[in-house]
Amino acid sequence: MNTVAAAGTAWSCTAWFRRWRLDCRWLLVLVLGCLLGTPGTVSASPGLCVGPVCGDAFTRGSKHIFQLRLRLADRNGHYERITVDCRDGRISPAIGPVERGYGAAVARRACRLIG
Repeated sequence: MNTVAAAGTAWSCTAWFRRWRLDCRWLLVLVLGCLLGTPGTVSASPGLCVGPVCGDAFTRGSKHIFQLRLRLADRNGHYERITVDCRDGRISPAIGPVERGYGAAVARRACRLIG
């Protein structure tokens, strides 16, 4: 009797493990599909970043081709639209909610890339 019970127990554990392993594969596929299928905040960064400040929506001025307009945003949720004079790197407006050191670095890099 002990050999039959042991064999029955071993068979049921093996069957349970096979079933569990199959469920783990489907669970793994489901989790990977959810992670790769939905964009997170890290993977959705805009075009050009320097430190905590990122710039996107780059446009040239139609009247003055040396001017560049761009949108700056930081990690705290502050954003603003600025105009850069690519000849000397001046930013207008000079004061705003986004930190100007990183904003100026983004603007200089954008002028170099577009310019």
